[in-house]
Amino acid sequence: MLDIRQDSFTKPVCVGGFANEYYWSSSENNSNNAWNQNFNNGNQNNNNKDNNKRVRAVRGFNLSRYYAAFRQDTIILEVVLQLELFPFYELENCSIKADELFQAYFDCKSNKRLTANAMVFEVDYESKLIQLLEDINTGNYYPGKSIAFIVNKPVKREIFAADFRDRIVHHLIINKLNPLFEKDFIRDSFACRVGKGTHHGIERIDKFIKQCSKNYNEDCFILKLDIQAFFMNINRKLLFDKLHNYILDKYHQHDQKIVLDLCRKIIFYSPVDNCIMKGHKTDWSGLPKSKSLFYTPKDCGLPIGNLTSQVFANFYLNSFDHFIKHDLKSRFYGRYVDDVVIVHNDKDYLKSLIPKIKNFLNDKLFLTLHPDKIYLQHYSKGVKYLGSVIMPNRIYITNRTKGNFYSSISRYNDLSESHKPEKTELQKIQSSINSYLGMMIHYKSYNIRKMYLVKYLNAFLKKRFVTTVKYSKIVVKCV
Repeated sequence: MLDIRQDSFTKPVCVGGFANEYYWSSSENNSNNAWNQNFNNGNQNNNNKDNNKRVRAVRGFNLSRYYAAFRQDTIILEVVLQLELFPFYELENCSIKADELFQAYFDCKSNKRLTANAMVFEVDYESKLIQLLEDINTGNYYPGKSIAFIVNKPVKREIFAADFRDRIVHHLIINKLNPLFEKDFIRDSFACRVGKGTHHGIERIDKFIKQCSKNYNEDCFILKLDIQAFFMNINRKLLFDKLHNYILDKYHQHDQKIVLDLCRKIIFYSPVDNCIMKGHKTDWSGLPKSKSLFYTPKDCGLPIGNLTSQVFANFYLNSFDHFIKHDLKSRFYGRYVDDVVIVHNDKDYLKSLIPKIKNFLNDKLFLTLHPDKIYLQHYSKGVKYLGSVIMPNRIYITNRTKGNFYSSISRYNDLSESHKPEKTELQKIQSSINSYLGMMIHYKSYNIRKMYLVKYLNAFLKKRFVTTVKYSKIVVKCV
């Protein structure tokens, strides 16, 4: 705990004058000492950094309460500063607090440390966060430019990556709203929820099949549906209306108006305006217009790649989830983003649900059921779900997942042959390969993992990584 004495702030020196003492400068002499200046006699000195000395303020201030929490890795330093640095703190009873924004920053940074945006922001991040806090609380925050690019795996998608500063705001909003969302979401809506990722979704569907079929002793059928171009067709006006009413009804914190303002700006912000195009325009070749924000109808579409898009998408379909579970009384129901699965022992019952679901999506959410992605089969035929094939008593990896893994390894082999990868590149390769291995270890895939790492990874990369005994993880070797 960092202790700051009360009298440090209750006896301020008038700005414009100096006490007959030394003031710290921002320049260090060496790792232990820093320079300091006596402004009355002009003398300079350098002393141990732990010594008590004054710091020259760069502007006037009024005494008031201001709290900020700083966290670096696992160490938390709480700094209680009784300074009012900005006029907006007079409105602190209805404003976002500094510790909330710093928490959002650290949450955001935990997954983005190596990106260029994150590293640029990290330089002097404290002052940047304070400025962001002022912008938010005075209503002057607006989203910045996004970076648009195409990814081809697992399927071709258009991604809009928000600026790191905006990602912090996304985390701030979700940190505030997620506890409320979790109380209203059904148990079996997956994706972007703690402990409810792809592996959990696959396990739940597998369990539904076992329960419905009485451990594979009775007939049961699987209905799998897909919402057509889901993210591109989310109606932003409807989303914000739902969210606006929800926040007014259930979020009763002092910063309610600011949270509403941030949600409005993020939902209605058009990332295609002045976006930075990464790659070449030909990268968009082969991507259907229905899957691009550049061609969406007015006031439709959320950018894939933003945390708020993922969570707000779940919120948008929450009424649909409750319709399936409670109105249609489907016990064995699960949804991962726009992939819907319902398990039942009556095939005709499942057939009867299709038009009801189609009408609800159309009438209530302005969405369309994909006509070419309606799957209805006996459980013994298996079902492809979230990169796996769920069969009785076993779960396999899909050929597409194996193909994507092979393509990634081939790409890293080519990269290592074109030049010697730096440490950051090796870390990215490690993260990518481990993401595949981490998913595959849950299923019958030992031989596949071994073959890919032993047979397909080239000699150079094998020398740079250590592989665990069960081929479940690789680690960069210390050089």
